[in-house]
Amino acid sequence: MQTATLALIKTELNNRSNKELIAFILRLARFKKDNKELLSYLLFDSIDEKAYIQEVCAEIDFEFTQINTSHIYFAKKSIRKILRRTQAAIRYSGIKQTEVELLIHFCKAMKNSGIRFSRNTALNNLYLRQLQKIKNAVKSLHEDLQFDYHLELETL
Repeated sequence: MQTATLALIKTELNNRSNKELIAFILRLARFKKDNKELLSYLLFDSIDEKAYIQEVCAEIDFEFTQINTSHIYFAKKSIRKILRRTQAAIRYSGIKQTEVELLIHFCKAMKNSGIRFSRNTALNNLYLRQLQKIKNAVKSLHEDLQFDYHLELETL
């Protein structure tokens, strides 16, 4: 089965009725958790981006308190899971400022977690990659915001 192009899908959706579109969306939401999460973001959370950022930050903080620090393997696994969820939240939003704020919060939470990630190469590289992503995302923001975020980056 060959997948249709996005332009073809868009024109076909314009030809469908509202009831059919609702049925399509609900069917899509049933198939994958990601689709359902994206739909939830678009319907409920995209209205108030600041509240969405605070909600995701609270989720990050909670997850960092739940990390099993008895062995570095478990800590590394948990940190990757938290980062995966953070990246999903960033993907749903699609706004660079949200990306910067969530990644900065993730890095701060990682730094304050008490895990000595500088001794573990994989965790240290993960942390450094996130800092690089923040720097790249900040470049696309307004100059005033760039200055504010650069000051915040220096503390990391």
